[in-house]
Amino acid sequence: MKYSREIKVGLLAILAIGLLYFGFNFLKGVNIFSSTNSYLGKFSNLNGLVEQSPVYVRGYKVGQVDKIIYNFADANSFTVHLSVNKDIVLPEGTRLALIQDGLLNGSALELQIPLGDNSNHYVSHDTLPTCVVPGLIDNLQDGLLGNLSRTVEKIDSVVAIINSQLEGDHLKQTLSNVETISSNLRTTSADLKVLVHTKVPSIINNVDTVITDIKVVSAQLSQLDIPATMNKVDGVVEKADELIAAANSKDGTLGLLLNDKDLYVNINNTITSADSLLVDLKAHPKRYVHFSLFGKKDK
Repeated sequence: MKYSREIKVGLLAILAIGLLYFGFNFLKGVNIFSSTNSYLGKFSNLNGLVEQSPVYVRGYKVGQVDKIIYNFADANSFTVHLSVNKDIVLPEGTRLALIQDGLLNGSALELQIPLGDNSNHYVSHDTLPTCVVPGLIDNLQDGLLGNLSRTVEKIDSVVAIINSQLEGDHLKQTLSNVETISSNLRTTSADLKVLVHTKVPSIINNVDTVITDIKVVSAQLSQLDIPATMNKVDGVVEKADELIAAANSKDGTLGLLLNDKDLYVNINNTITSADSLLVDLKAHPKRYVHFSLFGKKDK
């Protein structure tokens, strides 16, 4: 009986240690019933990566970080040991990427396995090539925060320019010009009001009078016998054509006077002779008229 009690205590202690081991590994996420392969990766900065951090393949957990060894004398200060399910085959070209595991969960590792068939594979305890994938915070720092910083710098420049304008006379001069323009606009508005109330009604009345006169003239024109007037005009034109034709014809007197050169010459000679006769008559009247009771005719 004495030994059986000690055996029972020993068995309970072994069972408790086993349960503690299984429970601790379960809490760490280690599946002790599946075999794993171990790999290594080196990083210069872990960005919050700790032991028991998960290892993913395209978002699916396939392992975890077992141990982290650091040597700050080396450029790649951290050597990470990770265990991956044994059924995960890592062909050459696979990279071990340090990624951000959400906003609050810290960092994790991701196996970036290339597509396609590759006969060469990594084996357990090999060192995998590594890379760092920027997270959301890094993108914000590099992108949004950088742009925000440049925007703030531009705003500072604009504020400095505005302050320099306020301190100088440019703004005062601009405000003075605006006040002058506003005063001119008020004066122009008042003049327009006076014009609208005084001049525009008389102009409208004159326009109405002109329109009335035009209507009267239009009514009078509409009462005229336009066809008869045009017939009379046509008759006058025909008579004028006949008169011009008669003047151009050599059969009539007027035509002969206008067109016969010899007649013109004879008439001109006759007028010249008559003029000479009148001159001689004035010069020697006694040659043509003689009246004497006594005496004889002057030769």
